Amino acid sequence: MQSAVLVVAVGILALIAYGDVRTRRIPNALSLVIATLGLARLALAHDAAAAGHTLAAASVTFTVTLLLFWRGVIGGGDAKLLAAVVLLIGHQELLGFLFLMSLCGGALAAAILARDQLRLQYWRLFRLARLPALTEAVRSTTAPIESTVPYGVAIAAAGVITLILETSLAR
Repeated sequence: MQSAVLVVAVGILALIAYGDVRTRRIPNALSLVIATLGLARLALAHDAAAAGHTLAAASVTFTVTLLLFWRGVIGGGDAKLLAAVVLLIGHQELLGFLFLMSLCGGALAAAILARDQLRLQYWRLFRLARLPALTEAVRSTTAPIESTVPYGVAIAAAGVITLILETSLAR
């Protein structure tokens, strides 16, 4: 049964990552499914102490991420997803998960920064070449927009990696 929960969780996390890249939104229903899967894993483990520690860790995580959302640092979907994934992975794996999430998020942010810099360089190149038709087309696609990092991707990737490592090391 634990394996079925993990397979479903990995699939849902992949859906969340894909959706976050495309729309910058994480549906509440998917975060709720992840949280429910986490609660199912806790119930299947039959360890009341570990369940209590995991619930406490998820509560603290949600409180901290809610404050970060309130300050505009992260999105609301990211806050809910992070707490749900903590329920799924358990308190024992929390620090490793947070470390992996920061690595994934840093790589993602660097890729987005590089993409934005390339876009700016191409726009400058077309502008210098004085190609009016191309310049107008590029200007419309490179209007100064604020880049955002779909951090749900980093949360989902770190969750999947943590679940896979946790499962493979437990054997």
